[in-house]
Amino acid sequence: MLTWPFPQIPLLPDTPGRGRPVRLLDSAAGTLVDSTLPGGTRAGLYVCGVTPYDATHIGHAATYVAFDLLDRAWRDAGLEVVHASNVTDVDDPLLERAHATGVDWQELAREQEALFAEDMTALGVIPPSTYLGAVETLPQVAAAVADLLERGLAYRVPLEDGAGGAEPALGDVYADLSADPRFGTVSGLDGEEMRALFAERGGDPQRQGKRHPLDPLLWRRERHGEPSWEAGVLGTGRPGWHIECAVIARRGIGADFDVLGGGRDLVFPHHEMSTSHARLLDGADGTPGGDGRGRGEGARVHAHAGLVAYQGEKMSKSLGNLVFVSALRDQGVDPMAIRLALLAHRYREDWEWHDHDLVRAQARLAAWRDAVSGHGGPAALGTVDAIRRALADDLDAPAALAAVDAWVERSRGGPSTARVTDAEQTGAADWDEGAAGVVARAVNTLLGIRL
Repeated sequence: MLTWPFPQIPLLPDTPGRGRPVRLLDSAAGTLVDSTLPGGTRAGLYVCGVTPYDATHIGHAATYVAFDLLDRAWRDAGLEVVHASNVTDVDDPLLERAHATGVDWQELAREQEALFAEDMTALGVIPPSTYLGAVETLPQVAAAVADLLERGLAYRVPLEDGAGGAEPALGDVYADLSADPRFGTVSGLDGEEMRALFAERGGDPQRQGKRHPLDPLLWRRERHGEPSWEAGVLGTGRPGWHIECAVIARRGIGADFDVLGGGRDLVFPHHEMSTSHARLLDGADGTPGGDGRGRGEGARVHAHAGLVAYQGEKMSKSLGNLVFVSALRDQGVDPMAIRLALLAHRYREDWEWHDHDLVRAQARLAAWRDAVSGHGGPAALGTVDAIRRALADDLDAPAALAAVDAWVERSRGGPSTARVTDAEQTGAADWDEGAAGVVARAVNTLLGIRL
């Protein structure tokens, strides 16, 4: 699957804050942890992608911009970033929307994939190095499911009458979560909470024939009117959502990587179950991995963005209370103002979108552009260091924006004011003719804001 263009990322001067480990709130541990291991030169990131049945809304954009900050901070520290993501281009919501609108599901998926790419390009989000759809990875997913089935880590569930095409006896395939003693360690939820969320978020705890209500679907057999693919011992069908991400992550990054990211509503069941699948695929349950690769654990850190509300409710397609990035762009809103509006909120906190978020962001963008368009400014290295320090502290974008605001305010006072104030901040006592350029490059490189 084609991704979107890679944005220009200028190089920045060294400051004491460069290379400092980025600490993230690990959802599983509940504490701040280093996002990468000490001494490493490579950082692996998997961010769950979209199901392309509607346009990118502000909640989606907030998540992708948040993890774009992590990608940028890692690159600025000199790390090689290996970033993978997926597109769930065959799934129930996509098929339901296509049926409701009378559009071919493949056409709808292609249209929305293209719109998502346009939105990400406009917002300056760095594209993943591995970007794969569910359909194009069907052979790998089917092989993984067959491997789990062969090793007794998955099982078949009988089908209802009329399902399964020419081989209905093969049944749907479900993961046996009892094979993974570490299941539940990502979310920390109890059984009752898990069942409620599983039912609410696309699971089927009441399915007859399952060994446990929480066992997730790995392979859905052919149903009338649904797309399906031939998969050997599995029979015709299509993959489950959680196994899709587990396979794409290990294909794009490997059995072990640094950070698994997404919105907080993905903690359970999606990230809990995809992590469990990764453990079982790679033998971390104590059995040999099907490909002999050893004891993979999947992600070391689980980081999640907060949820964005609008009109008093969580922004979601099911509720229809959406603010679309593409709609704002069509109204002539500068994408950099949209990005600034998102960065004004701490990534892991829930917040509500209001029109004044955009108004403030537009004013901030205008002030920043005005400040860097002149000749010189207060010495900039202290500001660059402040941005780096803010991002290293659990991607504290509001603090980073405040550091730039402070530089902009000092620049308005001219050389006489800046000499005193900036000397207190950085030890540099001179008005610097190149400072505006340094700040503009830092804002671009670290925050993704083109001035």
